[in-house]
Amino acid sequence: MESGDAMERGVGAQLLPESHGPKIQDDSLLVPLLKDKKRAGSKAPTVILGFECLESIGFFGISTNLVVYLQKVLHGSNLASASNVTIWSGTSYLTPLFGAIIADTFLGNYNTIIVSLVFYLLGMMLVTFSAFLPTAAVLGGSSVLGAQTVAFVGLYLVAVGSGGVRSSLLPFGAEQFDDDNATDRESKGSFFSWFYLCVSFGPIVSGLFIVWIQDNVSWGLGFGISTACMALAFGVFVLATPMYKRRMPTGTPLKRLSQVVVAACRKINRRVPADAAMLHEVSDKVDPQPKIAHTGDFSFLDKAAIITESDFGEVITEEAGSSSWKLCTVTQVEELKILLRLLPIWATSIIVSAAYAQMNTTFIQQGSAMNMSILSVPVPAASMASFEVTCVLGWVMLYGKVIVPALRSFYPGADGEPSMLQRMGAGRLLMALAMAVSALVEMKRLDSAARGEEISIAWQIPQYFVLAGAEVFCYIAQLEFFYAEAPDTMKSTCTSLALLTIALGSYLCSFIYALVAKFTATGGSPGWICDNLNQGHLDYFFWVMAAMCTLNFVVYSGFAKNYKLKTVLS
Repeated sequence: MESGDAMERGVGAQLLPESHGPKIQDDSLLVPLLKDKKRAGSKAPTVILGFECLESIGFFGISTNLVVYLQKVLHGSNLASASNVTIWSGTSYLTPLFGAIIADTFLGNYNTIIVSLVFYLLGMMLVTFSAFLPTAAVLGGSSVLGAQTVAFVGLYLVAVGSGGVRSSLLPFGAEQFDDDNATDRESKGSFFSWFYLCVSFGPIVSGLFIVWIQDNVSWGLGFGISTACMALAFGVFVLATPMYKRRMPTGTPLKRLSQVVVAACRKINRRVPADAAMLHEVSDKVDPQPKIAHTGDFSFLDKAAIITESDFGEVITEEAGSSSWKLCTVTQVEELKILLRLLPIWATSIIVSAAYAQMNTTFIQQGSAMNMSILSVPVPAASMASFEVTCVLGWVMLYGKVIVPALRSFYPGADGEPSMLQRMGAGRLLMALAMAVSALVEMKRLDSAARGEEISIAWQIPQYFVLAGAEVFCYIAQLEFFYAEAPDTMKSTCTSLALLTIALGSYLCSFIYALVAKFTATGGSPGWICDNLNQGHLDYFFWVMAAMCTLNFVVYSGFAKNYKLKTVLS
């Protein structure tokens, strides 16, 4: 406990009796309504995992083949369809951030999921309905009741609903376990692994089954199956309500961080004592968060936690609500410092997400221009996403069974397990390689098309395989990294920040599409990404993405080398 003693020496003896952070009440955890608590607690996580399987099938049943639906059914151009998909996908990964804030501040996880499911299911019903409506081209112009309008309204309702579910479902599942019980703690670790597998279940089913129905039977039937899965998930989740433990919201962490900024700005031009004994902290009795090691980064923020004579009198006499904006705890200051240190690492993930977005846009368009069969078996271009998910599972096994043992044999004195930062760096490098492989495949396809030949879609297998490796090393490590580095009061919010990089990457990708159209589709040239890919140069676009990813890897390496890992003092 030497580190704890050091922290006590660091904060000094001036401890005030009240905390201005969020307080967790003893009754914030609502017990299940069923009398048999043990029986209910054992079934609730299973229900949540089943819900996630159905929800994943529903979402990916809409999104996997969406770019083809926008092109072939709604008559959008290649470029416009790809741009619309990336904007919608970006919105779907932006809304979890707002969902996390709403859940942590107002509604709690359970209520946020219920409200989000209403929007979710309504949106999927509208998307399904759009498949049976005439398009604007058939109606001779735009129409409020046309398929395009109904489809896009439905899609963005799905984006809102899925955001609320994504932000709340995983922490809600974790709430069902008792951390004071050794068996529950072990089961909780297994729950996270099973949850990831359930998320991966949706792309496989949608890519192999629903996409085939959409391409060969009916778009309405394919979307209808996805909607039915979502409706079933909704019903099961509501019926299982008596089983759940529900934790009420304890306040927003954003308020705590903004208090630090305001308090620091108040004293930015004031001379304050540099003595560590003047730092304000609260006792564990009223502020149960672990004290975070003082790193020295962004030291100007320390002023927010330094007690001056005027502050001391104000804190004693004023109400907590007003004094908290003038004086913050060390814990609050360190929380903000951690987030600021995370920002450079977080920013480099945006480029990775922009490249990853090609799997649901240009990769599908590239595959659609090939001979869509492997060994005489028809393979829709969108179904290759299911192969990528399978490759993800293969990479996970390859990492544990081959890569880590190999590293341990080459470096016997080391642990052999790459750090989270090293894995994220490897993922960024693999993403650049995936874009380069895509460019080489497109060059091969264009060369064959010039001779009047079609190459098999099997040529895309290497790029999907490398992309899966980039996903394993980058995204899985990224979620683990943000969760591990986040302050204890901001675990869900920081997880949503990791998802936010996917949203911003999709928006960036759409912006890149616009730049490509502006600078390449000029002077009678159809541009790099045109309706007839045989007349364009999709390979140039992939080379540009490969160059961006390579530069991003170099920048990330500099940030990662100087990053200071969070240290939590016991």
